[in-house]
Amino acid sequence: MKSKKPYKRTDRVGNQILSILGDVLIKYIDLSHIGFVTFTHVDIAPDLRTAKVFYSILNPKMTKEKARIELNHKRKAFKKFMSPELTIKHTPDLKFYHDDSLEYGEKIDRLFHDLSLKEKDDYKH
Repeated sequence: MKSKKPYKRTDRVGNQILSILGDVLIKYIDLSHIGFVTFTHVDIAPDLRTAKVFYSILNPKMTKEKARIELNHKRKAFKKFMSPELTIKHTPDLKFYHDDSLEYGEKIDRLFHDLSLKEKDDYKH
């Protein structure tokens, strides 16, 4: 039986996990010693047993590698608090990855800004 829903189950479960993790981060797990952590995206395996959680950090207080290690040490705690909220049979195992897309976007913005400044200088001469 084909589903009439506009997107896949993995997308819906991923969005649910993203929302739950945000709540868990606010209510139960303090990561202020890392910086301001936000979860940006969740990729969940088709069997719903594992999930890659992407995060970004504003005002980081440690290196990216140390922050990744620290977050991955908290995987069991996140899973414990997430489990009662999740509406699927098995709670997926989590693995955290740094999301570089924000930094990449900022780099592109800087390049465009520098390019526009160069063009303005070229018009003046």
